[in-house]
Amino acid sequence: MARQLRVQYPGAIYHVMNRGNRREPIFLDERDRELFLETLGEACAKTDCQVHAWCLLRNHFHLVIETPKANLVAGMKWFLGTYTSRFNRRHKLFGHLFSGRYKALMVDGRNGYLKTVCDYVHLNPVRAKLLKPQARLSDYRWSSYGEYLKAGGKRPAWLRVDRLLGQWGIPKDSVAGRARFEEAMESRRTEALDFKPIRRGWCYGSPEFRQELLAAVGESCGSQVRGEERRESDEAKAERLLREELERRHWSVADLSQCRKGDSEKVAIARRLRTETTMSWKWIAQNLIMGSAQYAANCVQQNK
Repeated sequence: MARQLRVQYPGAIYHVMNRGNRREPIFLDERDRELFLETLGEACAKTDCQVHAWCLLRNHFHLVIETPKANLVAGMKWFLGTYTSRFNRRHKLFGHLFSGRYKALMVDGRNGYLKTVCDYVHLNPVRAKLLKPQARLSDYRWSSYGEYLKAGGKRPAWLRVDRLLGQWGIPKDSVAGRARFEEAMESRRTEALDFKPIRRGWCYGSPEFRQELLAAVGESCGSQVRGEERRESDEAKAERLLREELERRHWSVADLSQCRKGDSEKVAIARRLRTETTMSWKWIAQNLIMGSAQYAANCVQQNK
């Protein structure tokens, strides 16, 4: 089965979720949760991503994230990899923390679809029975819901609240607006809500939104990704750039093995691949036949 590719474009919104490997905990204590949010903040600073909602459970997390720069893949790779390293270092562990690739459901930012997804995320503690019936939804600390009830200056800079409040019909982030939002959410927790469309499929939105996505990525993709998804993956982009560079030099792949490992032309190609893609030095070294990843990196650094 073909690996699911990620659809990326400027301004895309995703509901991202991932679980612990073998459903094991990804948070062992409160400090882990704090570390996760700190790392998320760093990832947003690096990528300019904006978070609309989050919820941290014992063995999984939910994020509703917007990518103004069409860089979900690179951002999530850094974020999950960095958190895993920090978690393992803190607890003197090693190996995988998360169970495979994260799920990223594309979300229509219009017509109330974003609101439904954010409500789904904020109501997770209720569905998981982590709150007593008499407890307030804000009593669950590890969710962005409580941040929505704070004044703007007391929230993380990377949490964006205006779009969700707007879809609730709340025009201003004010004391009155936040009180209205809290009242509405407390009422919503007792409603019989159908969240199945959010748990399944690859996009959540209007039929027009779905068609826009299919038109953008090409319906000709056929059975490659759940029958409908397509985008140029990071590796596909790197392979395309490599072909372009070889064609420009009138080289074939076989010619790469005829050149020495540190050939200046190979170094130039490696620099472009490293600059314009998120591929590792190992991938670059293997595809350019430059020996080890460290050797390829040193060559590029020495020829700046």
